[in-house]
Amino acid sequence: MPRSYFWTMLFLILHQIDAAYWKEWEMFHVPGGVQGFLVFNLVAIAVVLAGYRHVLLATPRAPLYACACAALGVGTCLIHAGFALAGLEQFHLPLSMAIIALCLVCAIWLLCDLRRIRGRLARQAA
Repeated sequence: MPRSYFWTMLFLILHQIDAAYWKEWEMFHVPGGVQGFLVFNLVAIAVVLAGYRHVLLATPRAPLYACACAALGVGTCLIHAGFALAGLEQFHLPLSMAIIALCLVCAIWLLCDLRRIRGRLARQAA
């Protein structure tokens, strides 16, 4: 799970860097504009990084953080697919689209790892 979490986290952070270029706070009508966007990223990135620590140390909270990180990856892709379908032109550069797609791919990988680990733990408990 550490590898799939790392890659999901990496692409989520890369997406947020790209989101600053595209002024994503305007797309979401974030209160406070760029300042609100920065506050959101302060919290979101801190949580994702803290979760990575839990995953590396295999703490009891690791699955919760893995679910949250995977949800962010899936949500990022779904939200931006919706924006694209609505006709918004942001995030249409090849690397922007690749990063969003990789958020989804890595999130699915993370969910598969999580399911495998939970299955192994359930078998050990039985």
